[in-house]
Amino acid sequence: MPRPQRTLASLVLVLVLSSTAGATEPLHERVRHAHANSNGVKIHYVTLGKGPLVVMIHGFPDFWYTWRHQMEALADSYQVVALDMRGYNRSDKPKGVEQYDVRLLVDDVAAVIKHVGGKQATIVGHDWGGMVAWQFAMALPGQCSRLVILNLPHPRGLTRELANNPQQQKNSAYARAFQLPGAHKTLTAKGLSGWVKSKEARARYVEAFQRSDFEAMLNYYKRNYPRPPYKEDTSPVVPVKAPVLMFHGLNDRALLPAALNDTWKWVEKDLTLVTVPGSGHFVQQDAAELVSRTMRMWLDLKTGPRSTSSR
Repeated sequence: MPRPQRTLASLVLVLVLSSTAGATEPLHERVRHAHANSNGVKIHYVTLGKGPLVVMIHGFPDFWYTWRHQMEALADSYQVVALDMRGYNRSDKPKGVEQYDVRLLVDDVAAVIKHVGGKQATIVGHDWGGMVAWQFAMALPGQCSRLVILNLPHPRGLTRELANNPQQQKNSAYARAFQLPGAHKTLTAKGLSGWVKSKEARARYVEAFQRSDFEAMLNYYKRNYPRPPYKEDTSPVVPVKAPVLMFHGLNDRALLPAALNDTWKWVEKDLTLVTVPGSGHFVQQDAAELVSRTMRMWLDLKTGPRSTSSR
């Protein structure tokens, strides 16, 4: 009997070592890369894990890697997809301001969902990705099962503050500068990566931005960001029909928290708001553990807990 026991022990050791190696392998080496076709525009995305679909959309200036902490936290129970928005990194960079209309950006997300074989997904968005996520939930409610927004108020809240809050008007000077002709010429890959705290991650950002189109990045502002004189949107509201989880780093100077007021009026189902003192605009990285843990808990509550062993 000793020999079979040694064989069994060796097999267990091999399995444990294989599992450990997979868990410690860098995220960028474990994700699968693919491209979805969005009306002729190729949208690059990465995917990790299996289970209910979660689609993550970055903002400015960023790329799919911004979600690395959240992908790690969710991938044992969910299929997590993080895309590069058009103009960024490995996605196509069509010319023309009109190519960055928010309606086309919504179509890009729908194309990714279709390409991975999904019918609906939890949509997660930060900054411009948050704007796209809000619009996706309103335009395609049947494809949005849940909505997670990070540091991007509901569009109604933002236009209200721009119209009525002098401090928000002052703090939006950067957006007005981005709307000027030739503004992209002042941008550099290194400069755009300056906010990234991790040296290793910053190197990846510089590389991604060297592949990006700075003019395309600013076309988001030129096409979609309100211009002065600012006016509050008073058109009929399209309510968000999905449950909503919002995070807001309170040190964000670009988007002040006053814009969060009344969000509950524009959401039909439950709204969970998590404000994060000490965190800035990039709350998914500034408070990575809190955001990841809370997002996982909220998703498990909405979908039912899952694990690798249950699949």
